[in-house]
Amino acid sequence: MPIRGIIHLPGDKSISHRALMLAALSDGECIIHNLSTGEDVESTRNCLQDCGIESRKEKSIVYIMGGDFKSPISPLDCGNSGTTTRLLSGLLSGQEMDVQLMGDESLSARPMGRIILPLTKMGAEISCNDSKLPLSISSKSLNGIEYTLPVASAQVKSSIMFAALGAMGKTKIVEPVKTRDHSEIMLESLGVEISVNKNEILVSPLKGKLNSFELTIPGDPSSAAFFATAAAMIPNSDLTIKNISANPTRVGFFHSLEKMGGGVIWKNLHHECGELVGDVQIYYQPLHGITISKDQVPSLIDELPIIAVLASTADGPTIVEGAEELRVKETDRIHAICKNLSAMGVEVIEKKDGFIINTPNILQSASIESFGDHRIAMAFTIAGLNAGTYNQIDDMDCVNISFPEFLETLKSIIK
Repeated sequence: MPIRGIIHLPGDKSISHRALMLAALSDGECIIHNLSTGEDVESTRNCLQDCGIESRKEKSIVYIMGGDFKSPISPLDCGNSGTTTRLLSGLLSGQEMDVQLMGDESLSARPMGRIILPLTKMGAEISCNDSKLPLSISSKSLNGIEYTLPVASAQVKSSIMFAALGAMGKTKIVEPVKTRDHSEIMLESLGVEISVNKNEILVSPLKGKLNSFELTIPGDPSSAAFFATAAAMIPNSDLTIKNISANPTRVGFFHSLEKMGGGVIWKNLHHECGELVGDVQIYYQPLHGITISKDQVPSLIDELPIIAVLASTADGPTIVEGAEELRVKETDRIHAICKNLSAMGVEVIEKKDGFIINTPNILQSASIESFGDHRIAMAFTIAGLNAGTYNQIDDMDCVNISFPEFLETLKSIIK
C-alpha cells in the first residue's frame, strides 16, 4: 500500500527543550506554540516546575513564566531524557543552587562524564557514581572557560553554553565537527551576546533577564524521517510533510535520502525565530546504497536507525562508520539495529562504530526487540511495511518518549 497525503508534525524535540529552559530565564510570561508532545520534553517542563518555574498547557500552547529559580525539595526526575539531564545540569549550575538529578534505568546507564568535566572546570561541584546518574550539583559561582569538546555533541555544547549564561566572564567552546546549532540560534534571537566563527562559539554571561518571547516550534525532522522513509521505499508513494525544521545541521537524513536516489523536494523555505523552516515532499524512486562517514554522522545521528531500514531496501551495500556514539544512546543502537535487521532476513555486519548492510534483501516480518528505545520501535514499525505483514514490536509504549501520535499519523497516510 502506498504512502500518500499531507501531514503536520509535533514540534521539534531539541528546540522544545531549549525553548522551555530559556523561557525560564525570561522576565515574564513566554508563549510557546507546537511544543513537542513527547514525554522527554514533559520531563524538562516538570523539572523546571520543581525549580519554581511555573507553566501551564492549553491544547497545543504552553505558557511558561520566567522567574527566580529555587532549589527543589526532592530530586529532579529526568525520566528517559538525556537532553533534559545534560542541558539542565548546565542551566542550573549557573543559577547558584543545589539540585540532584535522577532518571530511569536506561538514562541512569548513560555517560555523564562529558558534561561533568567542563562544568567542574567552570566551578560547579558535582558528585555522582562512576559518571552516572544520580548527579548532585552544588554551585556558588561559575567562571567562563575555554573548552574544546573531545566528542562532537550538541547536548554537551549546549550544557556549557547554558552554564556560561550564569558565569563570570566569557566562555569559548570549540567543537571538532559542527553539531546542531539550535542553542546558538535561539540565544542570538533572544539578544544574548554570542558569536559563532566556524567551529568556535563565544558566549557572554547574561546582564539581566531575557525578554519574554512568543514562538512556534517547527515540526521535528527526526520524526519526519520515519514517514519519509515509508514514502521513499514503497512504490507509488508521494508524501508532503509541512512546516518542519530545515536547519542545515538537522537535515542530514534528507541529504542521505537524495544521495540514495530518493525523491526529495523542499518548498516554502523561510525563517522563523532564526530557524530555517519549510515543507518537504518525498516520493518513491529506486534507491541505491551509500557510505555515511564520520563527519556526516552528527547531522543524522538520531536518524541512523531509520536510515538502516531504508538501506535494507536499496540496491547495493550501505556502509555507516564513525557512529560509535550510537552505542551510548537510549540503548546500544548499533546492536539493536543489527539484531532486528537480521531477524527480518537482512544481511548486516555489525562493526564497532557502525554497520554494513548488504543487498538485495527480501524483508520478512519478525518479532522485534525495541530495547525500550523509541527510535528502534518506530524504525522497525516502518520496516514492517515492506514485509507483507506488520512486525511484532515488544514495546510500543516507549514511542511516547518522543512521539505519542506516531501510529495514528502513520495510519493516516497508508492508502
